[in-house]
Amino acid sequence: MTAPVLPAPRTPGRYSIALVCLGNICRSPMADVVLSERVDEAGLSGLVRVVSSGTGGWHVGKPMDPRSAATLTAAGYDATRHRAQQFAPSWLDEHDLVLVMDSANLADVGGAGDRVMLLRELDPVGTGGEVPDPYYGGDDGFEEVLEMVERTSAAITAALQRLLGRP
Repeated sequence: MTAPVLPAPRTPGRYSIALVCLGNICRSPMADVVLSERVDEAGLSGLVRVVSSGTGGWHVGKPMDPRSAATLTAAGYDATRHRAQQFAPSWLDEHDLVLVMDSANLADVGGAGDRVMLLRELDPVGTGGEVPDPYYGGDDGFEEVLEMVERTSAAITAALQRLLGRP
């Protein structure tokens, strides 16, 4: 797998990634949990900050959707710490990279740019696609999202290791 090229860090030796979906209870918290674990496993936890948010504020302070949490838990992840928060425009200047789940989220944060893109632009499979919202579907949708974020998180982590000069 070839690691994608990430924008340069705003602060040398540190990196901050924000993951964004609609309500911050399904897709972006799943991506946050998985990417955070990959970062920890790579020994980058002191250098890389990962956060998630939603463009809508109606779930602020709540845990992730029980189906997201169950999918993560079944795969061995800890889904208990997440609490939803709302995306703020200031995040565009505070993070090195803002990764959104779909084109509606992309429009909600002001569109694509050097530091703003779809998460799946970094996915080694189906590059450029959207992460489908599993909220109104069955459990298989949550499993599909997990597969997407696991492989994309692996690619992002490899790119972070290269960018931050870590083996």
